[in-house]
This record gives sequence, structure tokens and C-alpha cells, in this order.
Amino acid sequence: MNKLHVFLPPAACAGAQATLPVQRVGEGGSQCLPFAQALAGSGAAWTLVLPVEVVTACAVRLPTQKARWLRQALPFAVEELLAEDIEQLHLALGEPLADGRHRVFAVRRDWLASWLALCPTPPCTIAVDADLLPRQGTQLLHLESRWLLGGEGVARLALAGEDWPALADGCAHPHIVYRAAQQAGLEPLDEAVEVVDGHAWLARQVVSSNLAQGEFAAQQHSDQWSGWRPLLGLVGLWLVLQWGFNLAQGWQLQDQAQTYAAASAALYRELFPDDHKLVNLRAQLDQHLAAGGASTRGRLLGLLTQVNQALSAEGTQILIQQVDFSEVRGDLAMQIQAPGFAELERLRERLQEAGLAVQLGSASREGAGVSARLVIGGSA
Repeated sequence: MNKLHVFLPPAACAGAQATLPVQRVGEGGSQCLPFAQALAGSGAAWTLVLPVEVVTACAVRLPTQKARWLRQALPFAVEELLAEDIEQLHLALGEPLADGRHRVFAVRRDWLASWLALCPTPPCTIAVDADLLPRQGTQLLHLESRWLLGGEGVARLALAGEDWPALADGCAHPHIVYRAAQQAGLEPLDEAVEVVDGHAWLARQVVSSNLAQGEFAAQQHSDQWSGWRPLLGLVGLWLVLQWGFNLAQGWQLQDQAQTYAAASAALYRELFPDDHKLVNLRAQLDQHLAAGGASTRGRLLGLLTQVNQALSAEGTQILIQQVDFSEVRGDLAMQIQAPGFAELERLRERLQEAGLAVQLGSASREGAGVSARLVIGGSA
């Protein structure tokens, strides 16, 4: 609970005045002071209490329960309940009621802004005096020469004592009245409670509906950080973009590695159908090369190793569709598929740089790629 409460009287409805007497309730007790003087030393955590006469209270059923959409739905939900132009009103969403509706408070935007303009620091809480009454039954408090009416119902009113009998039958029980000892009571009522200082008693109640919303919401951060916000925003954006780029690149490289590994394993099984157990492709391929020596199979494996190195260096997804080795000619013919002609040409150049004689047959476009026959044989 904020330690300082400043109560605007009904006379504040006429407009903002720095000299208007208001009630200040704080650690030093309750005092009647000019508005400007009452806010001296208020700090950041203080509550401005508005007179109920300047506020319209109602309850509406909103079409959504999502917090981010509630405020956008407010103007459409209450427009028919308010006599004034909705564009001129500040709407505040209050607590939810048991029947699924929400309390809504409306106050003239220019009126509230004019009072806040006189404040050295904006209040973190804006409350309505009649809305501070407890939520049990119907509550009435004598304050500022009038009776405040609140409680669990929707109504938030200020009324004269002679008006209560006409309203009593329509108000929920129990009817509880708070008044000073010398103050004449109301009839009918269910319970009367004596309070010495109505302002101080209200300041101790829980604020269920805070009107400091939207454009009148209290600032949550110190102004000393305002100059750094653009830079901090750019740094945050850069970190998010960098993280996204690294994540996407990691996924892409992992996907390519899995594709190459699967293609290499399939080629190995095709070349060595008797070797059913594949544990370490590199080690097993080296073992076959050592066992083959200068034999035809060793030559084949040597060519395949060089082709595999060229494919790995290229880094582009090139698929080997068919492999034919001629012992008579000593050459290796492969039917390959690449994303484009440029990738085929780079592969041919890499193989030639490795000292191989390379012939690139006719290439044709098939679907999203290019298919060609590549013949590798002998030393250049």
C-alpha cells in the first residue's frame, strides 16, 4: 500500500487548481492542505484519489479474456452506456465480477490530465474514493459532506442522506454504514461502524481498481535510462538476429552432413556388399585400400577416395546416381546430379587439380537440378 494518499474533494470537478484545499493522508497523519503543498515530498509511490462525482462506473461483458485485447475492446463495449463522447474519455479496466463482467471506470481525459500536470511526479495509483469501500454487501461512508456508496455491487455514487431510503431496497445486504460518532446515521441499515477520520480509514483499504492505465500509467523505469533505450534495443536486435543466423546455419550444416554420410554409406555398401557391418566408414575404407594394394579394386577405391574428397571440398549437394568401373579401360564412370551447371564445372576442375583425367559428358536439366555423366580415368 502506498504511504501517501491525496484526496481530491468534490470541488475539484470544476478544474485543476494548485491552491485547492485537498486532504493529505500520510505518515504524519491527515491534513487539509493546498494541492501543491500536499504533494511536497510525495516521491514516486503515492496515490491520487478522485471524487466519485467526476467518474462514471459501470460493468460490461467483454468479448475476450486475453489481457492484451481487453483495453482495445473497452471503447466498443461501453460506448452505449456513456452519455459523453467516448473519444474524450479515459477508460480504465477494473476488477472482474463474479458474473463474468468487468468493472469499467470513465473519466474525462482533459480533466485528469490537467490535474496530473500539476504533479511533480505522477502517481503510481489513481483510485476512486467510493471504490475504496470494502466489497461486502453495500457500504456507505460519510465523507466531505456527502455519503459515498460502494460495495460488491456495480454502483459507485455520492448521495445525500435523504436519498438513501429510495435506493436501499435495490442494494445488496448487509447495509453497512461508516460514520463519525456525532454524525447522524442512515435508515434503514444493518450495521453501523464508527470511524474517527474517514479519509485515513479509506487510505488503509485495498485499491482493487487502479485508473493509472494506458497513457496515464506510471513510469516503471527511471528516466536516466531513457537515453540508452535505442542503443539497448539495437544490441538486443543484433543478438537475436545473430542467434537466429547461427541456429539456421547449424541446422543446414547438420542436414548436409547427414545427407553426405547417408550417400557415402550407400556407396560403400554397393561397392562392398559382403561387408555388412558399417562402424567407421573412413577406417573401413582405408582398410580396403590397404588390402587392395595396386590391384584393380585398389585403383577403384583410390579413384572413389579422390572423388569423395572433391565432393567434400565443393560443399554442394551433388548426388551420385550410378557408378560403373571398367577394368579394361581403367576408368570410372559416374552418373551424377547437381543443383546447376556451375557446380558440375567446379567439380570437374577440382578433380583435374587432383591429377585426374576428367571427361564431363552431355549435361541435361532434370526437374530442379542438372544430370550429367562424368568419366574419370588415368593420370593427367
